[in-house]
Amino acid sequence: MHISEKSCNFAVEFRQGLSKELVEIVNLFNQNDTIMNVKVNAVNFEMHKQLEDYIEKKTSRFARHLKEDDQLEIRLTVIKPATQMNKEVQVRVGDMFAEKKCDTFEDGLNECLDALDKQIERRKEK
Repeated sequence: MHISEKSCNFAVEFRQGLSKELVEIVNLFNQNDTIMNVKVNAVNFEMHKQLEDYIEKKTSRFARHLKEDDQLEIRLTVIKPATQMNKEVQVRVGDMFAEKKCDTFEDGLNECLDALDKQIERRKEK
């Protein structure tokens, strides 16, 4: 079994959607970036830079929902090579969890992140 692990800190722009004046105020207080710790485990395959970039892009939206010490954990697994639906994606943030099996890691990651979005919305309603 081949397991590779990468931990990354993604700097996420916090100022998206803010007016020009608010961006300047945020910059004054030096609070324009949120750092999110992302841990990615690749099981039974070697992860390419293109997939890493995709993960960074897609997970950046969770920075606003996380506490400073929260960690986003992603586990990517190839179950059986050369079969359909052989990619498993598991995403954990704090006590929230999503798991999907798809043809591609990108599809699985999108579905997991959508499921986590729903969990976050339900939590906000409480």
